[in-house]
Amino acid sequence: MQNLDGSIINTSLPQIAGSFGVRPLDLSVGVTAYLVTVAAVLPASGWVADRFGARRVFLAAILLFTLASLGCGLAGTLPQFVAARVVQGLGGALMTPVGRMVVLRNAQKSELLQATALITWPALLAPVIGPVLGGFITTYASWRWNFLLNLPLGLAGLAAVLRFVPALPPEARRPFDRPGFLLSAGALVLLLVGLEGLARVEARPMVPLLLTILGVATGIIAVWHLRRAPAPLVSLSALATQTFSASSLGAGFLYRIAINATPFLLPLLFQVGFGMDAAGAGLLVLAYFLGNLAMKPLTSPVLRRFGFRTVLVTNGVLGGATILACGWLTPGTPPALLTPLLFAAGLTRSMQLTCLNTLAFADIEPAWRSAATTLSGVSQQVSSVLGIAVAAVLLNLASLWRGAAEPGLADFLPAFFAIGLLAAGSGLAFLRLPGAAGAEVSGAVRSSARRGETSSSRP
Repeated sequence: MQNLDGSIINTSLPQIAGSFGVRPLDLSVGVTAYLVTVAAVLPASGWVADRFGARRVFLAAILLFTLASLGCGLAGTLPQFVAARVVQGLGGALMTPVGRMVVLRNAQKSELLQATALITWPALLAPVIGPVLGGFITTYASWRWNFLLNLPLGLAGLAAVLRFVPALPPEARRPFDRPGFLLSAGALVLLLVGLEGLARVEARPMVPLLLTILGVATGIIAVWHLRRAPAPLVSLSALATQTFSASSLGAGFLYRIAINATPFLLPLLFQVGFGMDAAGAGLLVLAYFLGNLAMKPLTSPVLRRFGFRTVLVTNGVLGGATILACGWLTPGTPPALLTPLLFAAGLTRSMQLTCLNTLAFADIEPAWRSAATTLSGVSQQVSSVLGIAVAAVLLNLASLWRGAAEPGLADFLPAFFAIGLLAAGSGLAFLRLPGAAGAEVSGAVRSSARRGETSSSRP
């Protein structure tokens, strides 16, 4: 529900603007309002879940998001729509990280891979099917149904939480770190709004660039405070775990930038570069989507056989190669070559994202899972916006180099080339992990032991 909402709204901006009697550019405030609210509340999600109980907060977040979706769908003016988006952002900032926290607290290590693979699906599928679904609903129904469809989904989610999620008692109370909240929230708001501005062609680059720099500087101060505070809003202890730091804030963060840039670039390539309409571009992106689906049944057996390090390195390089190859696509590329390439790119994307999300929590102690979930959520939020911003900036720089006012087909090659190199390089960076990293979760230890027993039993 949340992931689809973020990817659907961009396809409906002209129609929403027409309903409110404003320019489509004015609707950017609706996107920014949601982004700012999520960024401001996200650092406190772990503390709120510990203070009031994860199940209770999860229920409240789903209810808020669902009611706010109704408000968006019924809004008659731009201020009403923006107000509803702010409430949506409040629910969204708590819904995903707290929901992930509920899963991690109740999953044994042997179940972690399967559980993470399931909760990774929305992040894999939404950026691919969201624009297609949003365009279809907006064209053949109304933009309002993009939000009203959240009502049955939200009610089903509430019923499922009440039925299946145990009501665990809140964690031990700890004081609320106000300076840590203001610093971390301020850093995220400045950083994400700045990056979102850089991703918009119509934005003046100096203002969002200044906001991004201020966000980075404030983030450095926030980290300094969190390391020294006696009761920090978010404990940074999880960063001492190599598998977590590598998959969430190291090479994994860089690979997520590439993962988030690719679904942004592909529809633009097909529409701007190939001259296709939205429906035709959506059908091509469907091959990418099918690759994401097809990899799911293979993820666990592959990890059990080869382990996290080998898969992350090999699949990371392969993923970078498929992204780079997309830069050489032209309107004359035969479908027999184009479709398998998109399918392969989807395969590698699905495998890498599931590996990263699982490895992040493979070695995290139970006492650190709340803070680790918050840190991981912040990392994913920043990398999502950063991926789109980097892709947009690369396209704009390439067109400026050619002296063109708008990006064209020739500008996609350097963009895909840079993103592909980033993916491949971050994949190779996982060579620094130990060979047995996350083996208890992947099952590689048990698989190796069984092979050893079989070999020793032979005459």
